[in-house]
Amino acid sequence: MIQRPNFFQMPGKDDSILRALEKGSLSITGEFLWGSNYTFAVEISHDAQILQGVYKPTQGERPLWDFPRESLARREVAAYLVSEAFGWGFVPPTVYRPDGPIGPGSLQLYVDHDPEYNYFTFNEEDLQRLRPVALFDLLINNADRKGSHVLFDQDRHMWLIDHGISFHRDRKLRTVIWNFAGEPITEELCSDLVNFEAQLQPGTQFQKQLALQLAPEEIDALAKRTSDLLATRQFPNPHPNRRPYPWPPV
Repeated sequence: MIQRPNFFQMPGKDDSILRALEKGSLSITGEFLWGSNYTFAVEISHDAQILQGVYKPTQGERPLWDFPRESLARREVAAYLVSEAFGWGFVPPTVYRPDGPIGPGSLQLYVDHDPEYNYFTFNEEDLQRLRPVALFDLLINNADRKGSHVLFDQDRHMWLIDHGISFHRDRKLRTVIWNFAGEPITEELCSDLVNFEAQLQPGTQFQKQLALQLAPEEIDALAKRTSDLLATRQFPNPHPNRRPYPWPPV
């Protein structure tokens, strides 16, 4: 059973958080040094509301041979849109800011968490909560699901971060979460997939929003992955001829 979130048990409602992310003034307060791309901690001020955020400027993206240049920030936003389309509330509120302090980039609400508690230290109960996470990564074709990219906040809500190298049209899945390989996808998750497939149809509000972030062929590939999962209704095994794990894994 998926634990549906009591959405954003943080300062303000979800709409006010999105408005703050979209319109608030940004001040850089620090830099996260462990990633491949430039990532900054920022303070967001809007209508007497102060939030903490994570800002990833496009010009700080390291070029990749297999992803279009200056596209990773848009993919962060697309992952948030997909999470919301499912109603899972996995990805913290994320927007694209064309006017960031160091130029255009993604801006995501920061989630306070214990960095020592990650996939490799999760208890069995939390590991069993990862089925929809595994499904989410299959759908978005996540090429970098590290163990530290799954977080729990103080209210025990599960969050997913770092989706810049997702949504490639070719199969790129690299994840540490292979716990459910070969298992059937639950009926509840299959029902979510059916609803998601309907939202992906041309002309829907969700499809229009997604088209602002991804190329048409990437959206087509997302739709194909959705239909394939509905056809098999099974979590796949790692592909024998591809590297199935990210590096480093944490």
